[in-house]
Amino acid sequence: MSPIDFKSLILVLLAMGTGLTPVSGHAQSRVVDMVAAVRLSGPIDFCGEAVPLENPSVRERFEKEMLISLWDRDQAILWLKRSTRFLPVIEALLAEAGVPDDLKYVAIAESALRPHAGSPKGAIGFWQFLADTGRKYDLVINARIDERRNLRASTQAAIRYFQKLYADFGSWSLAAAAFNMGEEGLKAQILAQDQKDFYRLYLPLETQRYLFRILSAKLILSHPGRYGFEMNTEDFYAPLETDAIDLVCWDETSLTVVAQAAGTDFKWIKDLNPQIRGHHLAAGRYRLLLPAGAADGFQARFEERFAAWQALQKERIYVVQEGDNLSRIAERFQVPLPALLIWNRLDMRHPIHPGDRLIIHPAEEKAP
Repeated sequence: MSPIDFKSLILVLLAMGTGLTPVSGHAQSRVVDMVAAVRLSGPIDFCGEAVPLENPSVRERFEKEMLISLWDRDQAILWLKRSTRFLPVIEALLAEAGVPDDLKYVAIAESALRPHAGSPKGAIGFWQFLADTGRKYDLVINARIDERRNLRASTQAAIRYFQKLYADFGSWSLAAAAFNMGEEGLKAQILAQDQKDFYRLYLPLETQRYLFRILSAKLILSHPGRYGFEMNTEDFYAPLETDAIDLVCWDETSLTVVAQAAGTDFKWIKDLNPQIRGHHLAAGRYRLLLPAGAADGFQARFEERFAAWQALQKERIYVVQEGDNLSRIAERFQVPLPALLIWNRLDMRHPIHPGDRLIIHPAEEKAP
């Protein structure tokens, strides 16, 4: 065993025997007393509503979630690192709407600030909206665009939803519970139990944990040093430097054309605009983010690139013949089958028919 491995083993053994957990600091490794970490010196609140830690059950539920969050140190470090990239946008929108700043920690508990986070139930994005709820709050969700993945649009939808929930329940704690389990389910439990205090309601176990997970994120992000996270300025992810543009596509357009006009690559356009699904934009108007500085002269470059791309498409048409299938066509033209599907927005579950027109770029040709 190497000296580094031996040192790690000693730290783990210490943690197992003493209630301490190993912490990797920026300059050195040390241990943090997990018992002391959940021993609060003062009151805590959510959106200005006091958490009744004098209630033994409430304290136990809080300490459990806090310990889980502190033990999962890799995840907590990523919370901290991503916070400087995404939270300023969320904070500004919350302030503009006049709702509590603490709501930003809901996004951390929901998605760890990951635009592509998803759940088995179909919740997607920063705020984990289900499709029906997202559409109800004006998010575009279809086969081409999913604004649940867009930070600004999904945060504005979450604000409107929280405002509605607060108006319904009169408590931000109950609003958070309803955000997690649905307002109808929460209303039913309030009526059945004749109780409107979140901390005294018996709710689904996930919802009982939910607010405490949010509170653990609040405490860790508010006081990282207290919990052993020795973060220097350069440890945090920098905010994205972007230009916003309005783009009108008169016809279906490859995102590679957009990337070329912006002087960047396909991946960066997708990363800056995670709401875009697939490789193409359908005809329509879009608000897109480009790398900083790319907006200057973008429209002229885009029109030039689009015209060239459209002309190339017309030169690469193949008419499907009797007996053809996608695999045979791909083999004949020596192109990968997945590329054939991308160029033509096809799905293997839907057959092609004689007379269909396919775009095929020869193997030696690099095509958008």
